[in-house]
Amino acid sequence: MDRPELPLPQLHAFVVLAEELHFGHAAARLGIAQPPLSQQIRRLEDKIGHALFSREPGRVTLTPAGRELLPAARRALTDLADGLAAARAVGSGQAGRLRIGFSASLALTVLPGLLRTFRQRYPDVHLDICEMTTTPQIAALHDKTIDIGLLREPPAAEAEIDFRTVLSEPFVAVLPTTHPLAAQRTVQLAQLADSPFVLLPREVGPRLHDQITGLCTAAGFTPRIAQHAVEWQTVCALVETGLGVSLAPASIRRIRLKGVAFRRIEPGTARTRVAVAWRKDDQSPLVMNLLETISQDPPDGP
Repeated sequence: MDRPELPLPQLHAFVVLAEELHFGHAAARLGIAQPPLSQQIRRLEDKIGHALFSREPGRVTLTPAGRELLPAARRALTDLADGLAAARAVGSGQAGRLRIGFSASLALTVLPGLLRTFRQRYPDVHLDICEMTTTPQIAALHDKTIDIGLLREPPAAEAEIDFRTVLSEPFVAVLPTTHPLAAQRTVQLAQLADSPFVLLPREVGPRLHDQITGLCTAAGFTPRIAQHAVEWQTVCALVETGLGVSLAPASIRRIRLKGVAFRRIEPGTARTRVAVAWRKDDQSPLVMNLLETISQDPPDGP
């Protein structure tokens, strides 16, 4: 089927005249003089090969061809208007699809408030949220399967990825309530030397893992790792069973388990960093709007 070549002004003029059935009224509505309107209708009729209007003294009516064309013409103009509005919305970041990766622990701090604020500002943006640890997020950004990463302790440098710190928080000791140190309000790190540890595997978050083991080394001991767990919820559950102790970001205190105690540590100067990550070459309005939301409404610490 040949593609029709119908200029939009002619199609618009036809619909307006079909609604008014009066050349003078239609011309006034279109903001043009009557002769140019008549010319546009004649050109459209020439393209179609049939009269669209019956012109009689004091009376204008649609012909059968005109009545057949009118619904399609209205749909075409409506679809075009909708398409233009959608294109403008996507182009400005008001609509579209944004894929976000996040570390599970950030559901306890950054994520809820950020998503709530972003959705209030951009209700027509569809958010695809995917839980993943730091290393898989970096890989997903490189592979372009996510647009934004919210992660803990990002790599020192990535040639293709930018990072911005969102917040930092201290560490706490995670103890079973039956542990002798749980009776103290503050735990000296060196006091954990004889306890087995439950930690995240290094491969899922190398810098965070190294930071935790580095704290132990600075306190004079190498942590004896009895068990690994990928998510902090699991770490806390394993601590509750008595398999070991752990060091965790302070926001993990929001995980409520009856058999787990969270205690401040000394020295307590070390902090873990939460960052937002995105591809340097991705300047899409969706990504920029999320970064702006983070800048304007930075999350509170734990």
